[in-house]
Amino acid sequence: MATRKSSGAGKAYYMISAVAQKYSIHPQTLRLYEREGLLKPSRTDGNTRLYSDDDLQRLETILSLTRDLGVNLAGVEIILNMRQKMEDMQHEVNEFMEYVKRELARGLGDWEQRLNTALVRSTPADIVRGAPVTPSAAPAAKPAGSGSEKSGR
Repeated sequence: MATRKSSGAGKAYYMISAVAQKYSIHPQTLRLYEREGLLKPSRTDGNTRLYSDDDLQRLETILSLTRDLGVNLAGVEIILNMRQKMEDMQHEVNEFMEYVKRELARGLGDWEQRLNTALVRSTPADIVRGAPVTPSAAPAAKPAGSGSEKSGR
């Protein structure tokens, strides 16, 4: 029984029997996790499930949530989705921080150059000290108690 296969890229893949034995779970449990969308093992041309190290790490998280914390599969799905969203947002924040660092490294001289080539020439002081905004020509509100409202008398 082959338990571990390697691809040409040096990644290891494990067959369902090896994973089930390693984690002391029934192969049907792994199939259930796949059916529920919690695991997504790759497949061979012969349709054999192959679990990567990333799949095993995700399986360990699933087992920890279900065995140690008593979370049901619906809860596991929510937690895993939230973790993925948090990782995505962290990636976006990191990208934004790198952008800000690059912009700061370019210096204020470049900022002044971009300001001079702006479509609207103004200084920050002009924007702050600009003319006050006038309210739109909306109809004036009627004072309370006037008009054709019926009184409660």
